[in-house]
Amino acid sequence: IDKTVKLWDVSKRQEKATLSGHTSAVNCVTFSTDSKLLASGSDDKTIKLWDMNEYKVLGTFSGHVGNVNSVAFSSDDKLLASGSSDKTVKLWNTVEYKEVSTLSGHVSAVNSVIFSGNSKLLASGSSDKTVKLWDSVSHKEESMLSGHSSPVNSVAFSHDGKHLASGRLDKTVKLWGMNEYKELGTF
Repeated sequence: IDKTVKLWDVSKRQEKATLSGHTSAVNCVTFSTDSKLLASGSDDKTIKLWDMNEYKVLGTFSGHVGNVNSVAFSSDDKLLASGSSDKTVKLWNTVEYKEVSTLSGHVSAVNSVIFSGNSKLLASGSSDKTVKLWDSVSHKEESMLSGHSSPVNSVAFSHDGKHLASGRLDKTVKLWGMNEYKELGTF
């Protein structure tokens, strides 16, 4: 574990850059929708925001008291969500480099966060075997999707925002309908 983020030129299959700055293992990375920014979350409990033109740190978000397990940009790249082992989701303003809100409600580590395509909803998957849906404007919980028999490690919205998939440690995926927040099936 070298505490870095490596960028690769896929067409040439060569390393393009190494981003150093975290003091512990890097657990997650995500590009902004315009690919001008990269966010990385770490066991050092911070999120770093990187400039992809100059490969330098623009800012560091601190506030979690546990490992950062997942990061996701809103569709306009002005908000960044982070999920942590401290059982919270935090929203960060990527323009002013400050915390906007802390979303509490999970009773175990938050393993995955993702915004819907229009960024009105934010989903968080947790080791507490639930998925929570949050209103990204009011920062209030919209719904809790339960029925999982093991920790939820991954969440993903369909491009049209009508469905949410949640992946679990028991090697299954649940599909949810976002109109009524109902389970549509388990695969």
